[in-house]
Amino acid sequence: MVKSGKLRSGTGSKLKRWKKGHSSDSNPQTSRFRQAAKSRYFSRPSEKSDLTVDALKLHNELQKGPLEVSSRKDARMEEEPDEAFSERTSGTFLSGLSDCSNLTFRKVQRYWESNSAAHKEICAVLAAVTEVIRSQGGKETETEYFGALMTTLEVVDSAESQAAVAYLLNLVMKRVPAPVLMSKYSDTTKALMDVMSGQATSETASALRWVLSCLATLLRKQDASVWTYPTTLQAYHGLLSFTVHSKPKVRRAAQQGVCAILRGSDFLFTDNAPTHHPAAMTTAKFCIKEMEQAGGSKEDTTTLHVLGLLKELMGTFPLGAVKSCCETLLRVMTLSHVLVTASAMQAFHRLFSGKPNASTLSPELNAQIITALYDYLPSENDLQPLLAWLTVMEKAHVHLASLQSSLSLGHLPRLFSSAMSCLLSPHTQVVSAAAGTLKTLLTECVAPHMGEMGTITASVSAGNPSYVCKMFRIVEEGLSYRFHASWPFVLQILGSFYRAAGKQAHPIMTKSLQSLADLRSTPQFPFSGELDLAVGGAVEAMGPEVVLGAVPLNITGYEDDLEFPRSWLIPVIRDHVKNTHLGFFSSYFLPLASTLKQRAEELEQAGQKLEAKVYQTLQLQIWTMLPGFCTSPVDLLTSFKSIARLLGMAINERPDLKLTVCQAVRTVINKGCSTEEEKAEVGRFSKNFLPIFFNVYSQPPAPGEPATNRMAVLDTIKVYLTVTETEMICTFLQKATDRLSSTETTESTRLAMMDLVVAMAPFVDEVTMTKTFELIRPYLETKEPGMQKKAYRVLEEMCGGERDECRSFVVTNLETLKVVLLETLKNASSPAKRPRLKCLIHIVKRLSEEHKDFIAALLPEVIICTKEVSVGARKNAYTLLVEIGNAFVRFCGNKKDAMEQYLMLVYAGLTGSVTMITCTVLALTRLVFEYKEAIELSTTEQLLHNVCLLLSSRTREIVKAALGFIKVALFIMDPKTLASHATVMMEGVGSIKDDVRRHFRTKLKNIFTKFIKKFGFELVKSMLPAEHHKVLANIRKAEARTMRRKQAAEQHEDSESEDETPKAKSKSIEEILAELDSDMSEDEGKPGKAQKKGGKQHKGRAWLKEGEEDDPLNFLDPKVSQRVLATNPAMKKSAKVEHGFKVTSDGRLIIREEEEEEDVKDKDDGDIKDILEEAGIKSKKTQKRRFRDDNDEDMDIEPQLKYKAGGSGIHRPLGGRPDFGSDYKSKKGKGDVKKTGKLDPYAYIPLKKEQLNRRKRAKMQGQFKGMVRGAQKGALSGKKMHKKRKA
Repeated sequence: MVKSGKLRSGTGSKLKRWKKGHSSDSNPQTSRFRQAAKSRYFSRPSEKSDLTVDALKLHNELQKGPLEVSSRKDARMEEEPDEAFSERTSGTFLSGLSDCSNLTFRKVQRYWESNSAAHKEICAVLAAVTEVIRSQGGKETETEYFGALMTTLEVVDSAESQAAVAYLLNLVMKRVPAPVLMSKYSDTTKALMDVMSGQATSETASALRWVLSCLATLLRKQDASVWTYPTTLQAYHGLLSFTVHSKPKVRRAAQQGVCAILRGSDFLFTDNAPTHHPAAMTTAKFCIKEMEQAGGSKEDTTTLHVLGLLKELMGTFPLGAVKSCCETLLRVMTLSHVLVTASAMQAFHRLFSGKPNASTLSPELNAQIITALYDYLPSENDLQPLLAWLTVMEKAHVHLASLQSSLSLGHLPRLFSSAMSCLLSPHTQVVSAAAGTLKTLLTECVAPHMGEMGTITASVSAGNPSYVCKMFRIVEEGLSYRFHASWPFVLQILGSFYRAAGKQAHPIMTKSLQSLADLRSTPQFPFSGELDLAVGGAVEAMGPEVVLGAVPLNITGYEDDLEFPRSWLIPVIRDHVKNTHLGFFSSYFLPLASTLKQRAEELEQAGQKLEAKVYQTLQLQIWTMLPGFCTSPVDLLTSFKSIARLLGMAINERPDLKLTVCQAVRTVINKGCSTEEEKAEVGRFSKNFLPIFFNVYSQPPAPGEPATNRMAVLDTIKVYLTVTETEMICTFLQKATDRLSSTETTESTRLAMMDLVVAMAPFVDEVTMTKTFELIRPYLETKEPGMQKKAYRVLEEMCGGERDECRSFVVTNLETLKVVLLETLKNASSPAKRPRLKCLIHIVKRLSEEHKDFIAALLPEVIICTKEVSVGARKNAYTLLVEIGNAFVRFCGNKKDAMEQYLMLVYAGLTGSVTMITCTVLALTRLVFEYKEAIELSTTEQLLHNVCLLLSSRTREIVKAALGFIKVALFIMDPKTLASHATVMMEGVGSIKDDVRRHFRTKLKNIFTKFIKKFGFELVKSMLPAEHHKVLANIRKAEARTMRRKQAAEQHEDSESEDETPKAKSKSIEEILAELDSDMSEDEGKPGKAQKKGGKQHKGRAWLKEGEEDDPLNFLDPKVSQRVLATNPAMKKSAKVEHGFKVTSDGRLIIREEEEEEDVKDKDDGDIKDILEEAGIKSKKTQKRRFRDDNDEDMDIEPQLKYKAGGSGIHRPLGGRPDFGSDYKSKKGKGDVKKTGKLDPYAYIPLKKEQLNRRKRAKMQGQFKGMVRGAQKGALSGKKMHKKRKA
């Protein structure tokens, strides 16, 4: 007997098996009925609908269970089967829903497949109402739906139908014109109030929230006069009463409705709008009454509901109502109920953040609230409430400063005192928040008003200056030792204070600067970086003169302490000095630098080289301050003339200062010359500076001097020319050209002169430009590549300048430029291609229609340049192709005709040489990508067919360009159009020769991947020859692997607990109070629900902090409220560190390499980048490839790195063991070579603990035997070779 589950031997060949992937071949090929249903599903019925009450009942019964339909109907269906395809039978009971033309209900149409009874009811009602409107000849407008639904709402009885009608009514009323709602106000209000009163006592109340929303929409659309009617206030009070309803959805709908009315009523946005809504005072009284009636009972959540409403509405109340509400809030905060206090603080925060005007919140009331909130200052150990209190106080003071600055400054010292005491807190979050609050207050409240005060001295005793003095003394106290743990934050606050008030209040700040200097000189001071930033703030605001007056450098050049304890000030001043007196550098630092330089030379002669080096370094550091002093100096007009001569001498005589002085001159012009007078003052010295710069640049560089020094001089010349008079530049240019044409000039000097001509050419007048053009014309045909390139650079600068003289030069000499550029075509060297193409770009932009012949003659050169070696030349060639296209659009006026003419010229290149064909395909690729909307579809299709024919070429370059075109075509063409040409493209890819296919396997794999994404795996496989199937299978495996990794990564992220995820820093008060404030949604009002899970504590729980040691707790103490804590004082602080990395379940860090993270990310950006590279928009120069696509790659600009494993095939894993012995490999032949200073190249075996395993001993011995055998074999072959060489 044969064993179950197995077959006898030999039966396998007799069985008929499905081929892999063909198990569904027996499915029917035709889908006649399915296609008919799909084609008529969304059509509108042509006859009267069958939607009746009986039909709806039948539908409801069918939803409940199977039901026998009458035999008459069955017989009719059997007798007339073809009627199933008639237009009439498509009118189902949901026809009114599925083809409803009003966009208001597009939200409902997604419900028709839902299993919810409420959703089905909504769909049925909408379908019925739509049919009624259509039967009466309506146009399905919002007004028609509004009338029909209101009529339906009055006649339906069931709660489910009422809910469905109310939901649809809520959707449509938002789009009904306001005049309609105004005219039907009374009837609509009565109907809605009737439903609302009927549903108020109902347990389901499913329609209630939609009715409330409808009522809010209705009231929001009414005019201001309607609010004088008692019925309107009655309806509004009805809505208001539901804002404290026990059911969250109802309460939320009512609260949102009230907020919409008070904030968004239409009449509030008219020209003569009232300041506040007429119902605002009523709303405030209601809120106050509800909170007073609640009486502070912890079990009753009404207070929390009202506080949630007040949080949104207090900014809309008038001043009297705001004052009453604030008093009530402060009273309920005395209950020490954590959630109530948190909600009240949220309400205050929202009030101040909204920045209401004085009619809502006066400066006096704002100040009173600030004073009152000091009674509710939480304990420094109560983390979340203290953070919330600081945030609210910050917003309150910022708003008060916007209303009345003097009153705000008077209240700031007390807050500064409280916030500084928070710096003593053990919680880092509190310290950081307190420091942030103080810095914000200094920036928002103090800095804007310092200009009104004048100079502040320590003797002031009243007014705003006295408040600033008090605040600074409070902050200055933070430098005492008891704040040492928070010194980094204290230093940040001091730096902000210096920046905000240092300009006016520097007399009271000098003592603190001395204290900072003493701290900085303390051995191993840990916060030197923060201290340097603080002193830098003082340098920015007060200026270096004041800072050095308080903290002298103590450097004279003689009898100095060689430790130079104050030398740290030099880099601080260098990094922060700006907007200061340039004359101070001339009077103080320049003499000091000169003294130090002289001292260094004396010490050098005396043989004290170390001391000389120290002084030399110091004087160089002093010179590095000069660019900072040149940044927006306040005394440029008076001080520049005193320093100009010294700068000129420094450039000539001090090569070590060349870069610094050049940077200073550029900074003066770019960042210091803001007015015409300042530009004229600096330009006045151009006759002195420019010859010095010209001489320095024309001199050959010293041995070992970096090229950046000369480039810095050239950049300075270009910047200085912007403030130099045109006549002077023309004179300098004439001298440069004379020297250029002199026979005595050396080659290097001629190149330097040409650089100077390039720099000056765009700044001269038109006549001089024409002379310069005639002068450089012979150089355009010279055989020296360097001179030719620079000649084209001169032409580029003159053609591309923005000045009117440059434009007129091009227009005047256009014919000459055309002739010269065409004549010099055959002599243009490769380095000159980039500037030459740039010239052509500027010229083509100004061509008109009569110059078409010039463009036609130019086009072959431009196309050939798409394969230039230079990246810049290729980029300019592609840009010029696009500019020529724009020129054709200008000529024709119609994009499609222009592209047709343009492409006809480009097509001629397809009949040329191999290189010309390649370049033409590259050019066509860019043009098709750039003008994809303008090119006719038939043209694109024909071009695609022709390019596919080129894939059968034996030339790799042509195939490579054709593959790039196909890749771009896949990106830009419509999928439907692409599908009709997929066969042609696949045949073209399949016709690629074997050696070419192997060479471009990576490109082909990329293209196959795109095809599979668009058309599916099976279709692509069926269109490709068998030799490509292995690649397709590999692609599918790789995609599946990537998808699995992505899903696994997502699951891993989802599975991580909240504790393992580092929390982001709270940015709003809602986030700060997240741990205290309950959601107040579904579970509110159910006290038993919080105790469902064992061990879970109630959110509103509070702790009472006992007295210190033997000190009893005094309940009569006014600060006793600080003893009520929202966090358990006995709970230890979490020791978790936020490191920003993901953590595994066992606590290990997950640190990904950048390449891994890029692999995990989506590949869309990579695909776009790939397309842009193929189209020539982005350069492939920096593209990271794992191996090269082509040996003759046109991007060989940078040397290719060694091959690294990681491509297709079997490889050693990346990041594995190093390749031992690679240092000894011979570069010329096989084998190893000996290297001096290294061990002999023998097979040194690394020791591993696995080799001690007895069970693997035989395996290890076998490895060693093979190794020894290989070594003997190599030695024997080497011996034979040695004998042959001797022979």
